Amino acid sequence: MQALRSFIQSTIFISSHELDEITAYFHLTTLNKGQLLLKRGQIADHYYYLESGALRFFYDNDHELTAWIVQPNEFFTEISSLNPERPTRFNIEAVEAATLYCISKRDMEYLYQQFPIWQEFGRKTWEAMAIRMIDEIIRFQTLTVEERYLEFLKKPGFMQLISVRQLASYLGITPNALSRIRKNLR
Repeated sequence: MQALRSFIQSTIFISSHELDEITAYFHLTTLNKGQLLLKRGQIADHYYYLESGALRFFYDNDHELTAWIVQPNEFFTEISSLNPERPTRFNIEAVEAATLYCISKRDMEYLYQQFPIWQEFGRKTWEAMAIRMIDEIIRFQTLTVEERYLEFLKKPGFMQLISVRQLASYLGITPNALSRIRKNLR
């Protein structure tokens, strides 16, 4: 819980009393590698803070497509399902054992009403998420696959979180194409 508390304190200035009251609404959840946090077709109804491990959002139609990787110290939800209350298009899978703190949408809304500072937390969190998404889109549109791959190499520990197949799908290429890129960059 200390990591969650530190994350909140790094985002907003909050009193110890308010922080205690807010974090009391969070519950610990653990996932084993390969376990799903959310399955395609379900409606998201929680927010999460990932303390350890890694998760991936993926589509599973004709072939798996990794759309998003969640790393430790991130606050997230499946927003395209949560707010409109419609079935998610994603599976969210633990790519390694994960520890999360979760809070229901109902409790989040209650805390927004009770603590104006918590509204600021929500705003800052979603602004940061929007910036990350915009950066991802711009990278995908402006960088070559090789350049995007090199960006991943700069992220400490990222390459240990997902398989080559998952990384290839995240980059929008086949595993064979990724192998050629890796070979050419050596």
